[in-house]
Amino acid sequence: MDRRDFLARIPAAAAAAQILAPSSSAQTRRAASSLKVRSLETFTVQVNARGNWLLVRLDTGEGLTGIGEASHGSAFGNETGNDATTRRYLNLFMERLKGRSIFDIEWLRAAAFQETETGGLSAACALSALEQCLWDLIGQALDVPVYDLFGGALTTSIRNYANINRSTDPRTPAGFAAMARKAVDFGFDAVKLAPWDDMPRDLSDSAKVEAVTRLGNDRALAVREVLGPRRDLLLDAHSKFDVERGLKLIDRVAPLNLFWLEEVTPVPGLPAIHNARKMPMAGGELIYGSRGFYPYLQAGSVDIAMPDVKYCGGMLELKKVGSLAEAAGLRVSPHGPAGPVGNRAAAHVCAGMPNFLILEFSFGEVPWRAELIEPAEELVKGHIRLTDRPGLGIRLNDKTAARYKV
Repeated sequence: MDRRDFLARIPAAAAAAQILAPSSSAQTRRAASSLKVRSLETFTVQVNARGNWLLVRLDTGEGLTGIGEASHGSAFGNETGNDATTRRYLNLFMERLKGRSIFDIEWLRAAAFQETETGGLSAACALSALEQCLWDLIGQALDVPVYDLFGGALTTSIRNYANINRSTDPRTPAGFAAMARKAVDFGFDAVKLAPWDDMPRDLSDSAKVEAVTRLGNDRALAVREVLGPRRDLLLDAHSKFDVERGLKLIDRVAPLNLFWLEEVTPVPGLPAIHNARKMPMAGGELIYGSRGFYPYLQAGSVDIAMPDVKYCGGMLELKKVGSLAEAAGLRVSPHGPAGPVGNRAAAHVCAGMPNFLILEFSFGEVPWRAELIEPAEELVKGHIRLTDRPGLGIRLNDKTAARYKV
């Protein structure tokens, strides 16, 4: 049963439901307020060695279902993810949520507080995925797109950049250039890579550090040559450098005319890097909640905050972090190199952010990405065009999910 069937169940006196809008709206709200969370389904689809996509669906038992994404609930540096731990938190939170109203979002956040404070990314991903499902359900039940629940849309055309880092193979300058060319041909005018990912953890071997730095710079230069001068190039350092080497890196990549340079050092060193910047600095992808972002932004770590809808605590927390950044005069560019569900959830929040800049899109990982949702994911010149379909406006394609399940 779909949303139309659900709405058809709402008691109404013959044609009055169609004619008397205020009465019909009131009945819709009453029907929506009675919806309870009944059951949980999880779907894991195989992507690559850097992590699968873990999707979630909540059922009300009344014909409406909502979807969310809990992918990549791993510790930093463990690119294979930890889906088993995320599922454990999903089941734990679901035990508390079952039988509650679909509107109990702040209740759920409070009920999961202790685990999300101590459970790392897996707990955060689990909470966020369930919360995404609830927003999807609320929007469907009220017959409005989720962005209307967040204050309405300033724009429904959400610009994305292509993250080619997870899909490039071989990881040579030519390999990165080839994947960048595919992204440009697909319509993207902004591309990101993390060219120094093979930097050793131990930076004591100066010759090795220099060799990896040069290789990374060559990779970035190869992508810039594909992009040309008018498209945007974004580089992520994944906190691989110390402050001394990070300061030198700024000078070395300045000729590349970067859109931004992301997370050069671990968090304590970022203010020093930011103070010496010659291009915008971005970061914050692993920070949980507005309480975590407040000291990060206050310290002057970045120009552009990058909360991840899966990691920061969900769609509502993404909105709160955006407001916090707005008050500090900063832009927001949500992190999110995962699947199409989390990307769409973030896009709905971005639609109403006055300080939104650009959204991350994981490009080229699997050829069937677009078919994982219905209607199929579509980008126009790198932009997601949100519609007025209720909820998140998408459903899981069960056939595709079953075909590529783990």
